[in-house]
Amino acid sequence: MAGFLDRAKEQAQNALSQGKQKVDEVQQQRAGNDLLKQLGAAYYAERRGTGSAQATQDALTALEAHISTHGDAFLRGAHPGA
Repeated sequence: MAGFLDRAKEQAQNALSQGKQKVDEVQQQRAGNDLLKQLGAAYYAERRGTGSAQATQDALTALEAHISTHGDAFLRGAHPGA
């Protein structure tokens, strides 16, 4: 009986670990998407004359830092209409 409980506990811990990893991946993807959206908004504002080159550069720098830390998988994710 103890062997069964040990295996069940191990499986539960593995499932919990996998779930936490998936949550972390989703959070990183959302953060990357938000940074990409901010870059697009900054660029659009700059092109319309209501934003600045510095704001665009700051958004790009933040996006590049995120990619450096977490990778660019979010750029290859499913996009609406793609």
